[in-house]
Amino acid sequence: MNFHQKPITFVAQVNINVQDLQRSLAFYKEVIGFKVLSKTDRTAELTADGKTALLRIEQPENAEPKMGRTTGLYHFALLLPKRSDLAKIVRHFVEIGLQFGSSDHLVSEALYLSDPDGNGIEIYIDRSPSDWTWKNGEVMMTVDPLDFPDLISIGQQQSWKGLPAGTVMGHIHLHVAELANTEKFYTEGLGFEAVCRYGTQALFISSGKYHHHIGLNTWNGVGAPQPSENSVGLQSFKLIFENEAAINQAVENLKKLGAAAAVENNKVITEDPSGNRIILGV
Repeated sequence: MNFHQKPITFVAQVNINVQDLQRSLAFYKEVIGFKVLSKTDRTAELTADGKTALLRIEQPENAEPKMGRTTGLYHFALLLPKRSDLAKIVRHFVEIGLQFGSSDHLVSEALYLSDPDGNGIEIYIDRSPSDWTWKNGEVMMTVDPLDFPDLISIGQQQSWKGLPAGTVMGHIHLHVAELANTEKFYTEGLGFEAVCRYGTQALFISSGKYHHHIGLNTWNGVGAPQPSENSVGLQSFKLIFENEAAINQAVENLKKLGAAAAVENNKVITEDPSGNRIILGV
């Protein structure tokens, strides 16, 4: 089952602000293993397969450092094709002395780190969907320790050569100001389904019974403000819909909820109730 292709609605690209484009480029190429797809004085599009942009980084004018306790990016998550790919990047991180966190979520095995500006990054692999446990419409996810000895025993002879071509943007996890209206926006408006809840503070939503395409949390505080437009963090993210009709339906649903959706440069753009900017595409 491919949870990152049509007819499923999925996150295809994340666009973030950084303070120093050259510093970020060095990090994303040498540490994460991206290739540069295109570049200007202030922006760069990054790819794993040489064709598809997964991440766009921009250094806005008068870029400000990441603001604390705001809405916006918690992390974007790069999904690798195979477990051996995760083992290779773990060994690469250890070799360069990089500090990172980790977790076994039952549905996936994940590494956590930040770029030089504090933008959160997850790099993960999925376990087979046949191994996921669903109960009353919710998928079981935990935060268990990752079994590193078992993981790094895979493919010991293989060296790291950057992100494999089959890497995709697996999901995005956002800080939001509240969950009730946010859930309505993403489910009734954009057509996602709530698949997991962590109490009253976090919600995971997906399309096509994935464990989550979008995570939403209020860990920065209920009522958290939006960051300034030129601060480090999330600029926008792109959702891919099945076709134009599906986008038109989403726009109609958003309007019923009182949410605006505008066409800019032939793209439909909306914002969730916390001001997280979303591009709707096909």
